Amino acid sequence: MFEDPLFWLLVGPGLALGLYAQARIKANVTKYSQVPTRDGITGAEVARRLLDAKGLQDVKVETTEGVLSDHYDPRAKVLRLSQEVYYTPSVAAAGIAAHETGHALQDARDYFPMELRTYIVPVVQLASQAAPWAFVGGLMLQWDVLTWIGVILFGASFVFALLTLPVEFNASARAKELLMSHGIIGKKELEGVDKVLDAAAWTYVAAAVSAIGVWLFYVFMLIGRGRSASAR
Repeated sequence: MFEDPLFWLLVGPGLALGLYAQARIKANVTKYSQVPTRDGITGAEVARRLLDAKGLQDVKVETTEGVLSDHYDPRAKVLRLSQEVYYTPSVAAAGIAAHETGHALQDARDYFPMELRTYIVPVVQLASQAAPWAFVGGLMLQWDVLTWIGVILFGASFVFALLTLPVEFNASARAKELLMSHGIIGKKELEGVDKVLDAAAWTYVAAAVSAIGVWLFYVFMLIGRGRSASAR
């Protein structure tokens, strides 16, 4: 597979974009972690203030281990922030905390793309586990129907990646509006929040491009195999 030029043609752009996105987010988070918020409030305080302002007192704010491991858990109603965000009074921390607060608001307002993504998670997990078995089994048994089932199941990952895009873009838009409307940042600090969240958004774009590339590679590989078999 890795020796096939088609693989790199289809998957390479997503991988390159992912490396670019990771470099951007690392550089911007490092830079704007040195820029303080107006009132010197930490990421945890930003999240708590915004959640309370929107009537989401039931959503807890907790710290979690890992770098950029920040996330909102819709099942537990918990917003978890990495230690660098939770304890740091910076523009980068404020932007990330507000972004995760945006996800909590999506959950509270039944934002359809987020609801749909949450519901299909078990399906995607099951499909991801079954896809390699179906694909390889179909090739070994020379059963094209089973192989195509594997390819279709592989497609679940890129459907999930595509659904993630509007969810993340909307959360970032909410974050910027919340930070500005509650006076946590001004126009000067907004530039830093923009750069941090826009860099993070590129990681989701890269994931979608990679997922589509991998799926197309399997599709073309199977089509090519079928043509070779019929030419014999």
